[in-house]
Amino acid sequence: MVIFPIVIVVSFILYVYYKVMIIRSADPLIQEITNAKARLSLGFCISFFGVNQYLFYETQLALFIAILFFIIGGLQGYAGWKRYHHYKSEFNKRETASV
Repeated sequence: MVIFPIVIVVSFILYVYYKVMIIRSADPLIQEITNAKARLSLGFCISFFGVNQYLFYETQLALFIAILFFIIGGLQGYAGWKRYHHYKSEFNKRETASV
């Protein structure tokens, strides 16, 4: 499956990109939004890495490790998703209050 390595690489590149963008931003709220996007990308990377490793080895040990990676990646992605929506709504409130 070629799609899994592509998703892994793209999500890892996005993770590094968002981490660099945190440093470049001076606004703490923008930093939190960008950090949430980075966590979401990291969650995708970890989850798809686990699935890819299971499809590559197809052993029982690889299955347990893939399930563990999928759970950890899912938790990272869910936390990133929740944080993104929370801080995005705070950002929208601040933008409407300043107008």
